[in-house]
Amino acid sequence: MEGRRKIHQLPVVEKLIAVLLIASFSFQICASDSDVIYSDSFDESFDSRWIVSQKDEYKGVWKHSKSEGHDDYGLLVSEKARKYAIVKDLDESVSLKDRTIVLQYEVRLQNGLECGGAYLKYLRPQEAGWQPKEFDNDSPYSFMFGPDKCGSTNKVHFILKHKNPKSGEYVEHHLKSPPSVPSDKLSHVYTAVLRPDNEVRILIDGEEKTKANFLVADDFEPPLIPAKTIPDPDDKKPEDWDERAKIPDPNAVKPDDWDEDAPMEIEDEEAVKPEGWLDDEPEEIDDPEATKPEDWDDEEDGEWEAPKIDNPKCEVAPGCGEWKRPMKRNPAYKGKWHAPLIDNPNYKGIWKPQQIPNPDYFELEKPDFEPIAAIGIEIWTMQDGILFDNILIAGDEKVAESYRLTTWKPKFEVEKEKQKAEEAASGLSDGLAGFQKKVFDLLYKIVDIPFLDAYKPKIIDLIEKGEKQPNLTIGVIVSVLVIILTFFFRILFGGKKPAVNASETRRDEPAETSNNQGTSGEKEDEDEDEKEDAAAAAPRRRPTRRDN
Repeated sequence: MEGRRKIHQLPVVEKLIAVLLIASFSFQICASDSDVIYSDSFDESFDSRWIVSQKDEYKGVWKHSKSEGHDDYGLLVSEKARKYAIVKDLDESVSLKDRTIVLQYEVRLQNGLECGGAYLKYLRPQEAGWQPKEFDNDSPYSFMFGPDKCGSTNKVHFILKHKNPKSGEYVEHHLKSPPSVPSDKLSHVYTAVLRPDNEVRILIDGEEKTKANFLVADDFEPPLIPAKTIPDPDDKKPEDWDERAKIPDPNAVKPDDWDEDAPMEIEDEEAVKPEGWLDDEPEEIDDPEATKPEDWDDEEDGEWEAPKIDNPKCEVAPGCGEWKRPMKRNPAYKGKWHAPLIDNPNYKGIWKPQQIPNPDYFELEKPDFEPIAAIGIEIWTMQDGILFDNILIAGDEKVAESYRLTTWKPKFEVEKEKQKAEEAASGLSDGLAGFQKKVFDLLYKIVDIPFLDAYKPKIIDLIEKGEKQPNLTIGVIVSVLVIILTFFFRILFGGKKPAVNASETRRDEPAETSNNQGTSGEKEDEDEDEKEDAAAAAPRRRPTRRDN
């Protein structure tokens, strides 16, 4: 009533303006509501809306739980080292043709994420008779979007499954330059904006991280549109094709004074034995305090000898034992002679097969997006404490922005302040903490550089250690720089290409391959048995100082 009186007391023009403003505001609210295609805040239990997969492999238990430090609820991954699958069948399929669609959700990695996924799958319409309780890894999807981190993988996936109009097969197309996953334990909101002009934008916490075009070949792997031409599979390199840019000079002659047999090092004739050198003293002596064990059997164990210790006389002298002149580099050393390289007069370049029209080529003005019929979470993770919240599908970017401001931003600010207080209590300044985050984000980008593939597992290990122990940040930076410099030195000075050892390669294998652990374990047991048998058969050797 009070509001009505105030309006009636206004002049006619002002009354009209007030009414128009109220009407405009009401219209905006209605428009915003109509642009919300689907949303779930998980304020109430998910049991009546989401269906947990009944497949045997999905043992992980989902829980309706509060976010740590908040009264806000979410969908929680409650156990470690489990597979999880849950799905929400939409009332109506969402068409993505000729419109903007925004996919958005929040996730909080309350215990971090060392190895596992926290992404969503947007399922296309399934085959007739499909039941949500049958949801699994093979359930066809239109998009897969969200964080995934394990070993050398650290990315916010965006994958489109697109039907090839020529073959009729569905092909996975991966965003080539996905952003990395935030390395903290705060709530983050992930947004994918799909526009009718073929543009896709990936945002984290409302900040644009990646922009791409579905039809640009360099933005997706493999490209949605195949190349117009391909190398001719029947084209063969001619036998006389010379690809050597440089060759040894055939007219070069080894100089007469070139001695290939000269050693690299020679004795330093100018060296003089230091005064006080103890020629007759050994570097090690029998430990005078050692006694023969009571259970030692000379017939079975052999003659007992005391273990060795460093000779205390040598510790105060320049050295002990026979003195020998040190070695120095031989100035006459030249190594094996090789003829110098010259330009190859027969060089034809690197041979490539000729290009022919690609029989699988097709043109495409727009991607043929499949409708979204359901939203699923199907992940394997070694971590618990992953909390999903505020899943949204909208037809307007402003709606998604409004959700971020009202649902995510307040929680994030509280968590950030708490994190700052904890860092201050542990002696870390705000500036240093921010610096560390930027450093680790940069290192995760550096590790994706192709020429560092051989070192990738090693660098990832260093980064993960640094994230767990921020005081190691400088050490991690130095270690990564040493690895990179080592690579360049090997290239510059002709070193061999670094090999990846088996244990490092294993880190990049999918987690599912862990099913072979039983076979591997049996092999290790057999090896251990063989070692023990060999040790038992061998005579007991004399214990040394190092053994003690």
